[in-house]
Amino acid sequence: MRRSLRLRKWQRDALERFEATPSRDFLTVATPGAGKTTFALTAAVRDLATHPHRRVFIVAPTSHLKVQWANAATSFGLHLEPEWSPRDGFPGDMHGVVVTYQQVASDPAPMRPFADDAFVVFDEIHHAGAERAWGDSVFTAFELAARRLSLSGTPFRSDQNPIPFVDYAFDEAVADYTYGYGEALVDGGVVRPVFFPRINGHMEWTAPDGTAMAATFEDQLDRVHASQRLRTALSVDGQWLPAVLDQADRSLRRIRQDHPDAGGLVIAMDVEHARDIAAMLEDRHGVKAVVATSDDPLASDHIADFAAGSDPWIVAVRMVSEGVDIPRLRVGVYATNTVTELFFRQAVGRLVRWTAGYRRQKAFFFIPDDARLRTFAAGLAEQRTHSLRRREDAGEQDPTALDALPTADGDDQLSLFQAISATPLGEHDPDDVFDDHHPDDLIFDGGEDDDLTLHIEIVSPPPLGDTSAGGTTLTVTRTQRKRELRQANSDRVQMLGHLTGLEAKVLNARLNDEAGIRSIAEATLKQLEKRLAAADRWIDRA
Repeated sequence: MRRSLRLRKWQRDALERFEATPSRDFLTVATPGAGKTTFALTAAVRDLATHPHRRVFIVAPTSHLKVQWANAATSFGLHLEPEWSPRDGFPGDMHGVVVTYQQVASDPAPMRPFADDAFVVFDEIHHAGAERAWGDSVFTAFELAARRLSLSGTPFRSDQNPIPFVDYAFDEAVADYTYGYGEALVDGGVVRPVFFPRINGHMEWTAPDGTAMAATFEDQLDRVHASQRLRTALSVDGQWLPAVLDQADRSLRRIRQDHPDAGGLVIAMDVEHARDIAAMLEDRHGVKAVVATSDDPLASDHIADFAAGSDPWIVAVRMVSEGVDIPRLRVGVYATNTVTELFFRQAVGRLVRWTAGYRRQKAFFFIPDDARLRTFAAGLAEQRTHSLRRREDAGEQDPTALDALPTADGDDQLSLFQAISATPLGEHDPDDVFDDHHPDDLIFDGGEDDDLTLHIEIVSPPPLGDTSAGGTTLTVTRTQRKRELRQANSDRVQMLGHLTGLEAKVLNARLNDEAGIRSIAEATLKQLEKRLAAADRWIDRA
């Protein structure tokens, strides 16, 4: 089946370069919000059109992103299983599977034969450098793959753990194609301009050695004390964080006057911190925030519900920092003490996704006025300003001024650390950035025009194996339907156990035999339906 797909210019250019590259490996670095998923799935579909028996592997950072990838793939005619493990065998009615880097690291050898001659997409490939063992595992599992397409939202370094299938020059990863934030702003209709209200404060704390400390964000401190100062500012017991949340909520309410379902994101330090922030939002603003933390098995569902809904705030610990697609996010609060540039850029990336239908789409990321965060924000703001200057050269708008600041690094040991007080100094006035005459307001206008995108014809691969009994058209994804059928089969076995007195393992063995399968996990859609029908006939006879 042939179909026409509209790609942005960068996606078309990157696809042409990828397909013209003889190497098995290709690294694309593209700004968050640019459409890396669409690019990668288009590449996968076109590859399968010429290699119809090739399997697809997507390797993603989190369990939530596994589901997000699988759902996105269905619109391309691709069926990917996000709940797969090698012990299940490869599903005969799916084009491929989605796994996490953690899954690969836990047991790479069983994946290796399934990935032989496969098309592999590494989402946010820098995760493979988290530990040397992770990189080794990725190499073991996917060494035999036919094509390997690596994606990243920002340039990355080796950090002494070189990532397999990536070339380096002076420890910097060398991309085969790069599409930056500034370029996306110039193109228009791809990403939003992000502004960084920086909030100063006066903090008092007791250092681990018992020393009483006091400083503002303007004071020069060594890296240990700078981290203690930041931790103090983010304490829910001080005045700094509540004041910043107040300002951020006012900004979000102002935005929601024109963009009614616009949302806000608070990135917290840990699970307890996230819950305390959610309580603060409810106490001070009457808002029941969605909380998404890694210890909650329903976190992915909470994120998906928030993305599809209109709740104003979500509070998360890393769960929404990378890859998660929630285009309605317009306001962010950086309330975490993680101060790496990679994490900061990925967090900002949650706010940049363009939403069709809104002319003004500025986003605001409230940050502590910490020198490290200032520097990271300055780098992004410089790209924003440069894109405005290019428009000014074309006779459009004036650029926004930018001040560069020095940087510092480091973490501290906080076992004896105690925050005493944190008071904000100065406030961000939403009216300053919502002024109708602000130079950024009127230049990002569109994204759906034909001159901003290019059409490309893709050939959808034929479905693998059977699809459904009788060839009926599914109204849900194949993965969702199989999940429902597995649950229905499980319910029937429980019912048969009550009716017959037989053990579940005996019932499962007989039903599997009737369906012609070894296990329910590896069954195709048609086999699951056949097994369910057999169970229903048995129940009718019982």
